[in-house]
Amino acid sequence: MYPPPRKDFISLTLTEQDSRSYNNSKQWRRQSCWRKWKQLSRLQRSLILFLLALLVVCGIVTYPNLTDHWRDLSDRRAAGRPGGSRQKPFPSRRKRTDWSFPNPSPRGSRCQTDGAPRACRAAGNEGNESAWQAKENEKQGPAAKNGDEEEEEGGEKEEEGEKPLISWRGAMIEADHATEPQPSAKVKDLVPSGPAQPGEGASVGPEARLPAVLEAFRHAWKGYKEFAWGHDELKPISKTFGEWFGLGLTLVDALDTMWILGLKEEFEEARKWVETELSFSKDVDVNLFESTIRIMGGLLSTYHLTGDVLFFDKAKDLGVRLMPAFSTPSKVPYSDVNLGKGTAHPPRWTSDSTVAEVTSIQLEFRELSRLTKDPRYREAVDEVMRMVHKLEGKHDGLVPMFINTNSGQFTHRGVFTLGARADSYYEYLLKQWLQGGKKETELLEDYVQAIEGVKKNLLRQTSPLKLTFVGELSHGRFSPKMDHLVCFLPGTLALGAHNGLPEDHMELAKQLMETCYQMYAQMETGLSPEIVQFNTQPRNGRDVEVKPADRHNLLRPETVESLFYLYRFTQDKKYQDWGWKIFESFNKYTRVPSGGYTSISNVRDPTNPSPRDKMESFFLGETLKYFYLLFSDDPELVSLDKYVFNTEAHPFPIWPSDQ
Repeated sequence: MYPPPRKDFISLTLTEQDSRSYNNSKQWRRQSCWRKWKQLSRLQRSLILFLLALLVVCGIVTYPNLTDHWRDLSDRRAAGRPGGSRQKPFPSRRKRTDWSFPNPSPRGSRCQTDGAPRACRAAGNEGNESAWQAKENEKQGPAAKNGDEEEEEGGEKEEEGEKPLISWRGAMIEADHATEPQPSAKVKDLVPSGPAQPGEGASVGPEARLPAVLEAFRHAWKGYKEFAWGHDELKPISKTFGEWFGLGLTLVDALDTMWILGLKEEFEEARKWVETELSFSKDVDVNLFESTIRIMGGLLSTYHLTGDVLFFDKAKDLGVRLMPAFSTPSKVPYSDVNLGKGTAHPPRWTSDSTVAEVTSIQLEFRELSRLTKDPRYREAVDEVMRMVHKLEGKHDGLVPMFINTNSGQFTHRGVFTLGARADSYYEYLLKQWLQGGKKETELLEDYVQAIEGVKKNLLRQTSPLKLTFVGELSHGRFSPKMDHLVCFLPGTLALGAHNGLPEDHMELAKQLMETCYQMYAQMETGLSPEIVQFNTQPRNGRDVEVKPADRHNLLRPETVESLFYLYRFTQDKKYQDWGWKIFESFNKYTRVPSGGYTSISNVRDPTNPSPRDKMESFFLGETLKYFYLLFSDDPELVSLDKYVFNTEAHPFPIWPSDQ
């Protein structure tokens, strides 16, 4: 028999399952990948998903920094490329740029402060100049044009040298008191530049500068009166208002400013509202610190300036309603009070208060006790100061930022700053001593020790200009970070030196004043950012750097405040000139033609500063007031030998020696 024939191949038949067969299609490959994915263990799949999510998060976080880095790198390369055009790092500030404010949605989120004391993309389009700006250009005439040309030529001359370019031509003003979300639609009839001020230029005297401040206040008041009357804050771009406490915050904060500026008609309108509309018997939570310095401080100050008992009665009513804040286990007050219910509580997320909040209400409550002959107000706030004086956790007189309302102890120890959450503690040490007639030596000792602690631990110099600045200390590590809020310090140091403290306090005040001015002058808009990082390394570049998240300007007063003190005590005209340049920049980049001024998001971009649609109450209560006092040559206009300003620029009388 023959064996079976040998076969050199194998026959394989593929059968269809569920009517599907392999055909190498994309659909089949996707199904195959899905099978492989399902074959992985749960741990393997979780690990892969976690790594992918981590990569996405890292990409989102690093993208803005990488973008800025490559943009700066490309700018430097373009500036230094042989044969290429040299870019200007500091554009001329007087050169007008047409841009539109976006229109926010009519209902935005309410702006609040997270405890920091003192708490819209636009397209340039030269072909679409608004009628409003056209009129202003006609008013300025050829003189303004010539000024622009001269300034541009000066800028080009500066760039020809090898030294770093520093702009001296002008400077324009939690967590913090947050701002509204940026608007999304355009409003074509709004432009940033304000009308030309009388006598524009650094050499302009008080005969032109004082009327300019008056005009600016009237312009801001016009917007508030028309769009936000009786409400807390003006939103000038959307022509509406924002509420915080529902107590007419801007109006009350501006009362004594109107009186000092001599705006009697506006003052009488505001007084009538206070008399008929301002009531504290409402179910509303207010921040103890902010309502004390802005509302009670404003009412007490106005009472002293006018003698009108209406303001005293309102201040006393508010003071009584704020007292429940001190009903804590430690006597360190809660941060929030309900005026109508008479209850108080800490923030929802913590039982801590910030040190600045609980130690910067003393001037107001002490004055209320003096006027009412009721000692309980002063006793409550003095007890807080005695506790802080004895607490452990200080570092050479410097205090941490938080204190617990239950234990009465410092928390989050090891972080020391003169910025947000600690700033006005140091300010009020000196000012309480002055208010009480220089009798409370414990306050003075704490202040002097703190200044020595600042000099020992927080002072550094920048490169290349050797500017002196105040940084921060975190668990022994120094950071060259400085808030704009710290610019209260030059004025406070000068005030102390004027009252007999060491002369080196005045020298330090002058050095820091120069630095605070440079925080404006080295920005393209001439406006200081909220926070700066100083360059301390010997390399080419700016002294002042700004992170993208810190480039906003909230119309803050601290630098103008210190300029006022320095001018009063030294009579050096350069401080008035610096202030005028800042004022001009405010008008150029924050003024809204329909009325009011707005905070902005980007001080580094003069063509697109991104308005935030919010005018803080302190712009009228502090910033414009200090501008007016700075430009006045009358030393008796709120004499610093007779009055002491609270941290919201409301003047209180220094007590007679027999009290």
